[in-house]
Order: sequence, then C-alpha cells, then structure tokens
Amino acid sequence: MKVLAALLFSLSLPALHPTPAPLVPVDHTIVKQVRHKGSWYFADNGHAVFCYGPVLVIPIREGGLQRVATFCRDGQTMVPLKD
Repeated sequence: MKVLAALLFSLSLPALHPTPAPLVPVDHTIVKQVRHKGSWYFADNGHAVFCYGPVLVIPIREGGLQRVATFCRDGQTMVPLKD
C-alpha cells in the first residue's frame, strides 16, 4: 500500500513529467503574401497580362520591330504587346 501511495504521489509531481515545448504559432498568411514587382500590360491578343521582366523590342520576320513583355504570369516568357 505504501508503494502504491508513493507511486501515485510521484506521478502527481509536475517536475517529474516531461512537458513538451510549447508550439510556436505559424502565420501562414505571411508566407503566402509574396509579392512580385511587375506591371500590367495590354497584350496583342486583347488580354491584360502581369509581367515581371523588362519590356524588349525584338525584330520580327516581316521586317519590323515588336514590343514584348518578358517573364509573365502563367509561365509565359514573352508576350507580344499592343502598341
């Protein structure tokens, strides 16, 4: 009986129980708010596109020059722009 009482007493002491470290709350909204600097452009097909890269002027086959926006959303590397 003394052994059982000693066991129950030892289990009731808080210093003997390992306490897990408190979890640090992670705010997932901060991680997801990555903003890329870029600009909106009016594409040649009539849609607005958001691009991160510079606007370049490239030669086309017909002998003229075409303005293109680079590194746009949806994985497009070059989007022809409407002048």
